[in-house]
Amino acid sequence: MGFPLAGLRVLDMSRVLAGPFAGRMMSDLGAEVVKLEPPEGDVTRLWGRKVAGIAGYYHQQNAGKKNISVDLSQAKGTQLVKALVAEADVLIENFRPDVMGRLGLDYDTLAAINPRLIMLSISGFGAGNPDSRRAAYAPIVHAETGLVERQAEISSAFPADLGLSVADTNASLHGLVGLLSALYAREQNGQGDHIDLAMVDATMVTNDGMHYAFETKGRPAPNEVHETAGGQLMLAGDFRFIWHQLSTICGLEDGLSSDASLEEKIAARRLAAKHFFTQTCATREEVIEALDRMNVAWGDVRTAAEAQNLESVRARGSITEVDDRDGGSRKIPQSPYRFRHSQAHVQGGAPHLGEHNEQVLSQWLQLSAAEIESYADVLVTPASTKE
Repeated sequence: MGFPLAGLRVLDMSRVLAGPFAGRMMSDLGAEVVKLEPPEGDVTRLWGRKVAGIAGYYHQQNAGKKNISVDLSQAKGTQLVKALVAEADVLIENFRPDVMGRLGLDYDTLAAINPRLIMLSISGFGAGNPDSRRAAYAPIVHAETGLVERQAEISSAFPADLGLSVADTNASLHGLVGLLSALYAREQNGQGDHIDLAMVDATMVTNDGMHYAFETKGRPAPNEVHETAGGQLMLAGDFRFIWHQLSTICGLEDGLSSDASLEEKIAARRLAAKHFFTQTCATREEVIEALDRMNVAWGDVRTAAEAQNLESVRARGSITEVDDRDGGSRKIPQSPYRFRHSQAHVQGGAPHLGEHNEQVLSQWLQLSAAEIESYADVLVTPASTKE
């Protein structure tokens, strides 16, 4: 069982999340991914617990990659990137749209060097429009595309950011779809391509409630957490559906006359549902049996750490461990892809800054030790692994 992307070379110039996560998935699928960082390193090298000098956030998004560190403020540094591009299948970057051009590394320039190159550019608002130069991290896109407002309305709370970087990960995964599509097209026509992917586009296309905004009718009904004898459970379906199942399958009644107001009916039905889940069903087993009988999907409200205890997570190996390079092992989410005839899995821990300078330059460019030494002024050598 081989890896689907074995043999592909990916130059990952991205940072933080949207680009690096796409590169991590390509590594899991077997591509050789080389992360190219500036001398100061990706800012996420500072985020989270450090083991052997590698921070947790950086580790999760860059596991399995090789690393070179190049100073792009010098012409020799950009020349080195161009040489690497000549040998690459894919380049990933998530600078603001004009940065690669100012570096002399825009797609047209790189495609002239390597016509088969597929370049993924992820930015907040896309290229060639009035918003292009705006700084855009996930929270900004969450706010601009309505996700923050929607969450505030559902929770009746002051607007706050979401609990995860949806805009980044959606852009990353749509970027991965674009890359794989372009790779397939290249097999047919032999030509590379440039994918201009905006986080706003990826966020809106994956928002299943956008049709409400277009049609100005209603709002998506929220799923709710219910207090039960079995603990706090998230139930799938709005309360109208839950009440329909409770009344038709479990025989609950609201005890009101037909001329009661809507507000009275809602209050009475919610009270009856709460009594059913906390009193009529006196144990967790009884609650679960009733929900299963009503065909209502349920889930325990867990912490992310507790999610490791899910039977499916354990059975599927959704969390794995890699060498922490400090005499132990380190947990990390496993690749989500399960093939019948291929394989995908995390290839190892994340790299140190500049760890593979010599290896990459000798293997990709066939440079001799003396030739590599001539780039010493633009290459950052590995720092101590102990912090």
